[in-house]
Amino acid sequence: MDEVDRIQRTCSRILAISQAGRVLLLRGHDPARPQFAIWHAPGGGVEPGENAEQAAIREFFEEIGMTISLGAHVWNRTSRFSYDGIPFEQYERYFVAHVEAEFEPSFVNMGDDERSWVTGHGWFDVAALVDIQTRDLLAPPDLPQRLAELLRDGVPAEPVEVGGEVLP
Repeated sequence: MDEVDRIQRTCSRILAISQAGRVLLLRGHDPARPQFAIWHAPGGGVEPGENAEQAAIREFFEEIGMTISLGAHVWNRTSRFSYDGIPFEQYERYFVAHVEAEFEPSFVNMGDDERSWVTGHGWFDVAALVDIQTRDLLAPPDLPQRLAELLRDGVPAEPVEVGGEVLP
């Protein structure tokens, strides 16, 4: 598909990381390709009048059901993909948010469209992320390595570029 035909989208995501070094992810799928499960950090599109930080906090509240305090902007990602047959080019900013305890998300604020494609959630350490990649997809695809770096080295001085395409 020609690049000019892609819908441009800016997105913010939150890496909620517990004291145990586990990250909260949602499991979803593309309605046009339901055979592929994709695990990703909570987040979504930046709306007009919002900055990236405001969008991350709003999206986390909508998808997880709670307000969270943001930490640093740690990663950037550009991804070209299709969703339900519609081609996108998405620029994502990832923010870290350290949480004391792992919690059970509440999906009460999630919209019907999100509820239709989110099929699960979980808290994962690096080893579990490596295991997930044997059967499902991760967004970004280099999530295990990047999370290991973040846990080992702490917040980078500048946001790091992370892996792109998961399913074109």
